[in-house]
Amino acid sequence: MTYQDTRAAGRRTGHPAPYGGRPAAPVPPGRPRRGPGGRRALAVLFWLGLVAAVLPWWLDTPAGSLADTADLLTAGGRITGLLAGYLLLVQVLMMSRLGVLERALGGERISRLHRDLGATLLVAVLAHMSLLVVGYSRQERKTVLGEVGALLTDYEDMVSAFVAAGILVAVAFTAVRAVRRRLPYELWHLLHAASYLTLLLGYAHQFSNGAQLYEPGPVRTGWIAAYLLVVAALVWGRMLAPLVFNVRHRLRVADVVAESPDTVSVYLTGQRLNQIDLLGGQFFRWRFLNPGCWWQSHPFSVSAAANDRWLRITVKVVGGYTAELRDLTPGTRVWAQGPSGTFTAAHRTRERALLIAGGSGIAAQRAMLEDHPPGPAQNKRARNPPDLLEHQELDWLAQARQTSVWYVVGRRDDPGPRQVMNPDGLRRLVPDLIRRDVYLCGPGGLVDEAVAALRAAGVPRRQIHLTAFEL
Repeated sequence: MTYQDTRAAGRRTGHPAPYGGRPAAPVPPGRPRRGPGGRRALAVLFWLGLVAAVLPWWLDTPAGSLADTADLLTAGGRITGLLAGYLLLVQVLMMSRLGVLERALGGERISRLHRDLGATLLVAVLAHMSLLVVGYSRQERKTVLGEVGALLTDYEDMVSAFVAAGILVAVAFTAVRAVRRRLPYELWHLLHAASYLTLLLGYAHQFSNGAQLYEPGPVRTGWIAAYLLVVAALVWGRMLAPLVFNVRHRLRVADVVAESPDTVSVYLTGQRLNQIDLLGGQFFRWRFLNPGCWWQSHPFSVSAAANDRWLRITVKVVGGYTAELRDLTPGTRVWAQGPSGTFTAAHRTRERALLIAGGSGIAAQRAMLEDHPPGPAQNKRARNPPDLLEHQELDWLAQARQTSVWYVVGRRDDPGPRQVMNPDGLRRLVPDLIRRDVYLCGPGGLVDEAVAALRAAGVPRRQIHLTAFEL
């Protein structure tokens, strides 16, 4: 079944009053756009850092010194070692949750970069070990196994370096999509956090055995400074900034409202809520300090725009942790980290947008509608009518934001959804589709299907915005 619910549907009188009979904040004007300058600056810094990491080897290697195969293998091992050390610092920096990175890059882009650089880092580490072992064995006329034994027994800090490489391989294995899908989120997160150990265990051997780093001088000092800066970013992003935020705002659960049999909205109150720099579509990592939830932190988007009285998240019950949220009691303290993400109206590249959501993905987009300038279009997918969350609020926003809203109900292979979720169907609904930003949030199957249809319809990849909460 498919039906269209446009601006006319927004004629219901009054603003929905979802909490305690009180209306939410009035709809503000659309947010101004934020340009890509931050991303470009970070990209320039990354490539400059990569060049600076390898440059010491280039300057220390005289012309004609790579005379034979052993020298070439050893040189390759040293270059890949410098690359691996630099990429490890970048990986940990991306896991630091530093506000400037999350605001400039966003969760989806950080997750993608983290995954891609992680694969490159693993290849660099394995190449570093393999090339040096084979190169040294040729120079010293030993077997490969004999050289490994010599490295572990005769070289300082090499045991911890091998352990760090083993941890990196294990973390990479758990990051494989097929493996990760079979692991509980909490277990995967705990195993992934072990990657911090690679920074600690791999640190010492670089400075006790690294050809470019063991001698005192500006190169060694620069690398030590880089390590200290990354550790400082980690401490600030993971510990101090959240502490400051939570001491300032003192969030507590105010109410829990059942939106459907398997979906709840959690309302939170606190202090100085008007001082939170929150954009619709952003998320926090929430830790509810009750017996069942205090030891876990999960990311959920806000489902209403910022106001000075309350925050709200809307959560679909899909497991043990989310089931616990239904039983939260008013007054429960909440520890939050954020706001984070660039899945916002302020990061659009065009003035108009199309929002496509499925399931609880509507939560982020409902908040985004309040930040968009007039004229966005909303496509809401659901399998059954009861799954159309917050449709009364969407109807009100349809009028306030001059928004066209389509509710597309049915299974993916039903005639209605198949007529809409294809290039021709999307162009019929939104004739100026290729001149809009498109925001996608929902189950993986819906997102993949929609991206394929949008790309086939001619929408540039840079105009398609996704959201992910991986790190």
